[in-house]
Amino acid sequence: MRFMVITKATAESEAGVLPATEDFDTMGEFIEELVDAGVLLAAEGLRSSADGARIYFDGGSRTVVDGPFTETKELIAGFYLVEMKSREECVEWFKRCPIQRPGVGTPTNIEIRRVWEAGDFGENFTAEQQEAVQKRWAKAAGTN
Repeated sequence: MRFMVITKATAESEAGVLPATEDFDTMGEFIEELVDAGVLLAAEGLRSSADGARIYFDGGSRTVVDGPFTETKELIAGFYLVEMKSREECVEWFKRCPIQRPGVGTPTNIEIRRVWEAGDFGENFTAEQQEAVQKRWAKAAGTN
């Protein structure tokens, strides 16, 4: 099963406060453990919402709103994409995530969400549709 582990923004990350050198080392060690265990598929940090935009959809209408956005607790600061045997395994791994040094910065949290897989959709997602998706991913990856 694949899971997206979403790291939430803080007042500091939204203000553009960069991690300290020791934070890079500590997080690097955790990421290396995920790599060594063969479960990490991707991991990236995101710039603050000041560099972002939102697109609101209402029927045929599209409205674009530039950042920054005020509700920090709703914003994403980064993500991991991992492959684990279960949600419980993912939770155990990420309880150890050094997302914040003790006593430094605004308390934060992470969110773990399972990624949909073809089999989760049942007969609504036909074999032909699944094949088309696989071809698109292969094309995007440059492997076809």
